[in-house]
Amino acid sequence: MKKYKLMTLLLLLISVASFAQPGSRFKEKKEQVKSLKVAFITNELDLTPEESAKFWPLYNAFEDKQHEIRKQKLKVYIDRTDNSIDKLSEKEASNLLNQMESTEDELHQLRKKFITNLKSVLPATKILKLKKAEEEFSKKLLQQYRDKKIGN
Repeated sequence: MKKYKLMTLLLLLISVASFAQPGSRFKEKKEQVKSLKVAFITNELDLTPEESAKFWPLYNAFEDKQHEIRKQKLKVYIDRTDNSIDKLSEKEASNLLNQMESTEDELHQLRKKFITNLKSVLPATKILKLKKAEEEFSKKLLQQYRDKKIGN
């Protein structure tokens, strides 16, 4: 019953946020989504106060570093492909692929380190629940976005 109420609240908040004024800032939307994600994960993992105090600093640092890597490294790829992939030489395309692989490797290593750090804070079952909760939140958010786009 508790999950049902939280899900209803979550969907309500997303709905209200989606009907905000068109001039709303992207940053505000991002913060709203982040708050909803924190609430969703907290509920799904059923963290104790002690676990929560240790978990959230690790999780936030992981999320920040992940965002930083994506922003810095994948921006190069996006900027290059916006112009036209067809205009790239084979050597330039190969270099871009190498950069993409390197970025993916870096993100993978970051995730491995994060999970290693979590093992000292949470039981393995909650770490698995975290992965599932992140995926479920993303699916729900994407579905909410699709529903909004189809309705317009």
